Amino acid sequence: MLLGLSLLGGIVTAGIAFPAAIGLGLVANDASDSVGSVSTEVLDQPLPQTTIVTDSAGTTIAQLFVPDQNRRSVTSDEISPAMKAAIVAVEDRRFYQHQGVDWQGTVRAVVTNSVSGSIEQGASTLTQQYVKNYLLYVDAQTETERLKATEQTPARKLKEAQIALQLEQSLSKDEILTRYLNIVPFGNGAAGIASAARTYFGVTPADLTVPQAALLAGMVRSTTATDPVTNPQAAQERRNLVIQQMLEQQMIDRTQADAALAEPLGIASPLNTQANGCIGAGPAGFFCQYVQEYLSEAGISGEQLRTGGYTIRTTLDRGVLDLMQASLVAEVPADQPNVANVMATVEPGAEGHRVLAMGSSRVFGLDADALETSYGLPYTPVPLGAGSVYKTFTVATALEKGLGINYQLSVPPSGYASPIYVDGGGRPLPVQNSGDYAERLSLSDALAQSPNTAFVKLMEFTGVPDVVDMAVRLGMRSLATERFVDPNTGQPTDRSIAEVTKAQRQASFTLGVSPTSVLELSNVGATLASSGMWCPPTPIASITDPEGNPVTVTEAPCEQVVEPGLANAMMNALGRDELPGGTAAGAASQVGWDRPMAGKTGTTQANKSAAFLGVVPQLSGAVITYDNDNRPDALCDGAGSPFACARGNIFGGKTPAETWFGTMSPLLEGQAVIPLPPVDERYLEGGAESQVADVVGRSENDARATLESAGWAVTTRERDNAAPRGTVIGQSPRGTALPGETIVLTVSSGEVPPPPAAPSEAPAEGEQPPPAEEGDGGVTTTAAAARRGVAVRGCGPV
Repeated sequence: MLLGLSLLGGIVTAGIAFPAAIGLGLVANDASDSVGSVSTEVLDQPLPQTTIVTDSAGTTIAQLFVPDQNRRSVTSDEISPAMKAAIVAVEDRRFYQHQGVDWQGTVRAVVTNSVSGSIEQGASTLTQQYVKNYLLYVDAQTETERLKATEQTPARKLKEAQIALQLEQSLSKDEILTRYLNIVPFGNGAAGIASAARTYFGVTPADLTVPQAALLAGMVRSTTATDPVTNPQAAQERRNLVIQQMLEQQMIDRTQADAALAEPLGIASPLNTQANGCIGAGPAGFFCQYVQEYLSEAGISGEQLRTGGYTIRTTLDRGVLDLMQASLVAEVPADQPNVANVMATVEPGAEGHRVLAMGSSRVFGLDADALETSYGLPYTPVPLGAGSVYKTFTVATALEKGLGINYQLSVPPSGYASPIYVDGGGRPLPVQNSGDYAERLSLSDALAQSPNTAFVKLMEFTGVPDVVDMAVRLGMRSLATERFVDPNTGQPTDRSIAEVTKAQRQASFTLGVSPTSVLELSNVGATLASSGMWCPPTPIASITDPEGNPVTVTEAPCEQVVEPGLANAMMNALGRDELPGGTAAGAASQVGWDRPMAGKTGTTQANKSAAFLGVVPQLSGAVITYDNDNRPDALCDGAGSPFACARGNIFGGKTPAETWFGTMSPLLEGQAVIPLPPVDERYLEGGAESQVADVVGRSENDARATLESAGWAVTTRERDNAAPRGTVIGQSPRGTALPGETIVLTVSSGEVPPPPAAPSEAPAEGEQPPPAEEGDGGVTTTAAAARRGVAVRGCGPV
């Protein structure tokens, strides 16, 4: 039991000023003029404190603090009596008797130092030491101010003394002692008693024993000379001296002293030091860094985070992160040069979209030689794009303009030159497909099979600006904020990507050539799964200040960006990619996927990047695999030597989709299977403006009159058929059409067609055999492959 503490406390009388003996011209004017304002700050300004960042379960991810000030302040009752006794015994045995300044020692020190011309004696009380540390660690903002706070001059010492006197009139002894223990450094990055207790012994300051407290108290005078790691003998000698002084001052008895002296140093090996910042957070480093950038956008600066002592509970789910990280590196090893595989997952919700995890195959760190990176790969825009995932925005725009997901989209053959898809000189550019397709596909089948010509042609109806705006609305917000980089100069312009894309009517937008954030792409899926409600992808569950009070974070409000019916229809329109014939079918079959989902693959031109967006009703995730070198090349995805081959062949249905299914399959195991939402008739078959009368079976004149009176342009073609001459035997499109589209009627010639020729076992001369098929989830499908559920690898942007 500590005997002396209850006997030593006392009340300090007020009104003490400098004695006449000090007024000998030793106090310079500049030492006293600013005392009033500084002492007020000492009373009012909080100490820099460490901010703790945790995952959703409360486990620490990282700590943010000013260098050498890893500090968490504690209250008096959170500090053991042994620690208070030890520091008083060795640093200021008259602490409870003096009134802030030990005048006997101070006068002697001032005279001695003035005569010698240097600092020979200190004689600082704990109150004065607190003032000095405050001026150094809180008040000083520049290196000059820090040097001034520690300069060895009589003026500085007397300034400390005057402030100390004022403090003693305002604070109790216990308050001063607590503040001192919270601010003083203990070496090895530990600032304050809480950090010191954890660093050296792995305990709280309330649990410090007599020998532990004596070791720490003995270090404050010289943390280097008495460092128990580098100078254990000096540290033990100093500790034992403190224990002896505690005994002499009747703070402990002989039995306690002997027991304490017999204890080994007992420091942790290695010390429980804490990394500063997100470095050292492991796979959570990217998420940690996103938290800081997100809060900066919300008005909480990095300086505030490093000094504010907040506790930030994030939305990071360690279980999701662990499964994600395993899948990322299984597809792309961490030591794979120049290739990054990145993923983010977002939880949908009408009141908020929580980011559950984000990660990369690349290790978060600063050692570039070891292929580490601290660049925000999973949330900053990937410059190479996401390929045909962007066709999602074109279809969503078409639905908003009146089409339904059953609309039969025209699929022009490769080489189609859309008047809206032009080069810088205004010349139409030919569009290529990665396989053969039916002349028409429903919007759902088109999304699953991904013919490029069909979507560029669809852009003629939707218009480029509206598709770009739809992408921004659904979640690709950086398109409207990131500056467009001039490809000729490599320099950012003064306009955003969205502005330039709309102004130049870049129909290639639907092919996914724009820089893309994988986090934003995942949030697009969350918007669709939230019935069209966009919310910012937040990593924050809560923030509290050092006293436990909640801190408000200014976040963008949620917005209903499209009608719920449209969002639900898009979930269904994207619901065939993992089925036989879809571009992600191979990846889905590898894990035996059997849940309803929405998905879309994408591959950019020259195979420099590939992507996959996948959504189940309770979770959205996106993956992009790309060459993150300064001069990216085509990537390959072949067995035996991943990403190393002469010609690029990576596509969204391979590495990106396999990463997604490799994460989601084990994550969702055991969870309820949630069906996709129902589709309103309006978004299934389209609005009235897209409905086309069915005129098959009518006469040509009657059919033409009916359609033209409804505003449709009509053209005809004749075909041999047994129906009466002039009878309409075919109509394209049938049911719905793009407003302004021409309706093609097939009219019977009245003649019976000749019987078909007998099939031969080999292709006729000049006839090409069907394309080779690969069952690995390729980017597009031929009509035959689609019927059999076999995917065929292609080479264009899909």
